Amino acid sequence: MTTAPRRTGRVPIALLLPALGGLVFLVLPLAGLLWRTPWATLPQRLTAPDVVAALKLSLLTASLATLLCLILGVPLAWLLARVDFPGRRLARALITVPLVLPPVVGGIALLLALGRRGLLGGWLDSTFGVSLPFTTAGVVVAEAFVALPFLVISVEGALRGADTRYEEAAATLGASRWTTFTHVTLPLVAPGIAAGGVLCWARALGEFGATITFAGNYPGITQTMPLAVYQTMESGDLDGAVVLSLILLAVSVTILAALRDRWLAGP
Repeated sequence: MTTAPRRTGRVPIALLLPALGGLVFLVLPLAGLLWRTPWATLPQRLTAPDVVAALKLSLLTASLATLLCLILGVPLAWLLARVDFPGRRLARALITVPLVLPPVVGGIALLLALGRRGLLGGWLDSTFGVSLPFTTAGVVVAEAFVALPFLVISVEGALRGADTRYEEAAATLGASRWTTFTHVTLPLVAPGIAAGGVLCWARALGEFGATITFAGNYPGITQTMPLAVYQTMESGDLDGAVVLSLILLAVSVTILAALRDRWLAGP
């Protein structure tokens, strides 16, 4: 692997000052969070039953949402990268909509689609007795809705960058398209899938707007860490909100550290 040479020399002041300002702008709020953390009572607050319950639920739902995204997102990314079909550009644009859609609007859209009187939810309720809103399964659906684009974009980029000669060689040797996909394509893009899965999981872990709109905020059932931060803040317990935020910050930093090598390996 080769890396681009770093250019040294005098940095123009017109670039240096805005760059430092941008760095301070990003780091200062995190420094404020660490400064305000009640370190003396941190162990007791971290082991409080409501905090532990919210953390467990967050980890569970984020993991299930990531699994759902992997099942749906990897084939979707392959379709976008390998198959030329009418409307592919439109499909790609629709996939990225949750990235720019306000999360609360996403929650309302989920209610209109999967609510008891929704487009599909009414049929699920009347036929199978399945109701997703305001349940733990609803949290998983809301998190998957906002996190799926991260996985699809990452995996599609990996597929487009992969050497297709291996797939062509497998097809020449008589391998079916499914065998080629499972034995050649997936191993080729495994790092991209892993990176997309990690980003997907991190996005699901921090999801707030769609979750509170579609699944509500019930402790032990739908209250994840971001919702617990919101409720704790609303109750006037700033120290408690800071501690919960610190947990999410620690998880985010861990995710960034895990992806560091991959990002540095990019162009």
